[in-house]
Amino acid sequence: MDKKQEDIYQNGEDIDDSMFDDPEGYVDDISDDELMADLLEKRPVEETSLDNIIVVDNAPVVGSDRLAKLKNVLKKIFQRFGEIITEFFPTNSSGETKGYFFMEFATHEQAVAAVNAGNGYRLDKSHIFSVYFFTDFEKYEKLPDEWTPPSKEKYEEKGNLWSWLLNSDCQDQYSVIHSTGSAVSVFTNTNTEPKLVMKRENWTDTYVRWSPRGTYLATFHKQGIALWGAEDFKRLGRFSHVGVSLIDFSPDERYLVTFRKALEEGDNESLIIWDIKTSAKKRSFAAADATDWPIIKWSHDGKYFARLSTDRLSVYEISSFFMLDKKSIVVQAIKDFSWSPTDNTIAYWVPEVEQIPAKVTLIEIPSRKEIRTKNLFLVKDCRMQWHKQGDYLCVKINRWANKSRKLLNYKFEIFHMREALIPVETIEMKDQDVLSFALEPYGSKFAVLHGEPPTRISFSCYELSHKRERVYRLIKTLERRPANQVFWCPKGHFLVIAGLKGMDGQLEFYDADSPDFVLMASAEHSMATDLEWDPTGRYVATAVSFWSQKMDTGYIVWSFQGRHLYRNPVSIDKFCQLLWRPRPATLLTEDHTKNINKNIKKYHHQFDAQDRLGREKASQKIIDERRIMMKKFEEFKQQKSKYLLKMKESNFDYVEAELDEESDFEDLFILENEDVEELP
Repeated sequence: MDKKQEDIYQNGEDIDDSMFDDPEGYVDDISDDELMADLLEKRPVEETSLDNIIVVDNAPVVGSDRLAKLKNVLKKIFQRFGEIITEFFPTNSSGETKGYFFMEFATHEQAVAAVNAGNGYRLDKSHIFSVYFFTDFEKYEKLPDEWTPPSKEKYEEKGNLWSWLLNSDCQDQYSVIHSTGSAVSVFTNTNTEPKLVMKRENWTDTYVRWSPRGTYLATFHKQGIALWGAEDFKRLGRFSHVGVSLIDFSPDERYLVTFRKALEEGDNESLIIWDIKTSAKKRSFAAADATDWPIIKWSHDGKYFARLSTDRLSVYEISSFFMLDKKSIVVQAIKDFSWSPTDNTIAYWVPEVEQIPAKVTLIEIPSRKEIRTKNLFLVKDCRMQWHKQGDYLCVKINRWANKSRKLLNYKFEIFHMREALIPVETIEMKDQDVLSFALEPYGSKFAVLHGEPPTRISFSCYELSHKRERVYRLIKTLERRPANQVFWCPKGHFLVIAGLKGMDGQLEFYDADSPDFVLMASAEHSMATDLEWDPTGRYVATAVSFWSQKMDTGYIVWSFQGRHLYRNPVSIDKFCQLLWRPRPATLLTEDHTKNINKNIKKYHHQFDAQDRLGREKASQKIIDERRIMMKKFEEFKQQKSKYLLKMKESNFDYVEAELDEESDFEDLFILENEDVEELP
């Protein structure tokens, strides 16, 4: 700016625009992108695409008097997928809707979510939505007159996903995380030592998890979850969910649930349900935290899932991934719930609210019919545990001893699910803390550890009553046991009581079906932090995890009778986690199983022979090494024998050449007599 222009600004005089003209002959060769690149990136772009518009068919036909109500209902359904910009409901000359409508979303991604989740949504018995993009009209209008067969997609062979079940000796597998979490190994279990199946470095960032039937091994990564399987553990699926920390599977392994901490308030992508085979996102929810994991709980057949919200229990159908009957079950102050493992029955409990007592309620799904309610008084907390076959529901109740609410008592309410009217029996544990309890799988026993830790702990086992007996029976009480956890064998019959973590790893193996509740073995795994039964109930693994203890980490595998089989291989250092690979349900009928158990003695010698053979196979490596050494020795022996024979012949030739004709051959040898005294 020259002196004249500066004086004009200071004096407030009018500015002549010609003063800012470019000099004569000036050429502007700087583009807008170079001059204002940062501003141009932020400029609004006009949306001219129709990809954000969807069409919803098979909607109710209503008159103008009910149109506003219909719009509100449909808006609630579709606004969960994103921001709705506009909506249009065509009507006929009489003002009735035509059974379809249009919606425009803010982004194409939101429209895609609306199409994927809304298609097939059941509004009622007569109206199931068909949802598609507006641009589909143009696509179908341009279809060629002549049909062209679709191109054949290349089939990708995934391998045998149940290959480990073909093991002729029915040996199970387990995964091990070691080297402070940087390595994962999969082993096949035997009676004497594990056999390495697969080892990979940096296979997971945190931990691993098997699917319920053992088909998939899930690994955690910063970008999401990966699933592995088949003979060589190749990758079978990827699920992108940045920051994922927890996962769960549906019982039928069709769906995967992933959770991450919410990135912001109202994050609708913190909890996602995925289709495992297609890796498609089926439904997402907002979830602030995962204190009560799993947030989503599945029915035993995988047809329904349910989740808690404030004063509501919401049940969803897998067929549409929408709420059952389009409404939640309203339960004031509901605290927790649990599905039966064999029936579509939900048990939930509600704490005391003012003068209303706490209660446990059983409801059937999908009818929502209440089939049993039990009122509870002076309740502080409850914990529910189902019997594996759904025969019993055990509710542990922490209750105040009196209205002053200073002392706690404990009791168990046992619901007999298979009997008429579902009777309930009570087991009192007055003035005793309950450390651990468990129902026997495939049986009717109930085990509990109770008392005052760490020294005055007792173990009690009860036989639950049946139709003819209305009172439970105490089978056995063991005083002063060094234990804080009880673990039933997955098939029942046997159990282990263990003192984990702070109780120095004391183990006791019991036969619960024997007349005297026989102690089969006592053992110790110092500083043990974890105990896991294998899925067949033949083996038990105890472990000291690096995540809990930094010293003496590793694991030991025991027989169900408490016999020490082997420790972890030397190559497993800084052990972190051991997980047995689950098995799918048996294909044998109940009658076949009973027949096998009845004739088990017939197979006794066959099993013993297989065990001996297994021990011989386990020593095969040593035997082979010894055979190699013996072979080398025999070769050495033959070589030296030939050498000695050759030397003997050459020596005789030399001696004969040196002998004089008059010499006597015997003079070459010196003979000495030696008296030998014979001992008495």
